[in-house]
Amino acid sequence: MSKISFNNTGSPFFKALKGKINNYFTENQLSRTGGSRLFWKGVFICGVTLGLYITLVFFTPSTLPAIILCCLFGASLAAIGFNIMHEGGHQSFSKHKWVNEISAYSLNCLGGTIHFWKQKHNIDHHTYTNIEGMDHDIAVKFMRMSKEQPKYWYHKFQQFYWVLLYGVSYIAWILYQDFEKYFSGRMGKGSKAMKLSTKEHLIFWATKTCYISFYIILPVTMVGWADAILGFVIAAVVCGFCISVVFQLAHAVEETNFPVPNVETNKIEEEWAIHQISTTANFATRNKLISWLLGGLNFQVEHHLFPGISHVHYPKINKLVKETCHEFNVAYFEHRTMVHAFFSHLVYIKKLGRTV
Repeated sequence: MSKISFNNTGSPFFKALKGKINNYFTENQLSRTGGSRLFWKGVFICGVTLGLYITLVFFTPSTLPAIILCCLFGASLAAIGFNIMHEGGHQSFSKHKWVNEISAYSLNCLGGTIHFWKQKHNIDHHTYTNIEGMDHDIAVKFMRMSKEQPKYWYHKFQQFYWVLLYGVSYIAWILYQDFEKYFSGRMGKGSKAMKLSTKEHLIFWATKTCYISFYIILPVTMVGWADAILGFVIAAVVCGFCISVVFQLAHAVEETNFPVPNVETNKIEEEWAIHQISTTANFATRNKLISWLLGGLNFQVEHHLFPGISHVHYPKINKLVKETCHEFNVAYFEHRTMVHAFFSHLVYIKKLGRTV
């Protein structure tokens, strides 16, 4: 697909909003990154994750406690992704570039490939949000996420089998999709060919080797095949479920749009910032526990408008974004609770599975 552009002539909305955001940080003499608050939060999450791993592998408890700890371990892996990797990948974890790089590479500790993620997420998803063929995050196999995607007979059941697909998404990502990207040299169907440097080739194989060694081989050696594989599957399913649900609640609910470029100009007929707001929804922004666990990804509108600003600032700038949307008569989508957002997603995929 050829490059899609936006009607950014003048960009009156975004200029006004950026002015308010810049004034907020200047007047309060604040850094846009996470600073010490995020650093110690990251240390705590990593400490909990490491503690869970050591307990499960070297001091394996009885069956029921082990299952519970595996679930917590999977959730903690997702928390690393939400709070550390995601911020580092957007250069918002710290004002120091090297700290951001280390934070971003935490994805490789989870078995992923930060080089692929930056292309898929930072560029494709954040620029072309919810645009079919450009945003690979809505290309979920066996799911129909937009009207522009073809409809197959099995889609009428997707409001039931989504549980399975979201659950295996992390395993599929780490053990299949990364290899698919690596050997095809493309991020997705129709995307441009990419070249990897010798360094990236080495990092890719070192990542996968270490992942298999620490997540499968070492546990098998310590606790046996059956327990190790079962524990791995439980943790991986919980991790995948957490990551998938958070993304879907932010972009695939009843209110969000899936814009189609003008056939002749290949342009989206609105400025980029308004496109981001129309394709994104917040949820549970008043719930401090959810905000803490998800690294502010429930403030998805603010994140898409200002990905270089750490989530620790989202509750404050949320008010400025809403204020500016009201001034420019721009629709702003937000679900009061995570449960409301969840059911909105189920209604949305059910509708897509039954209509052409």
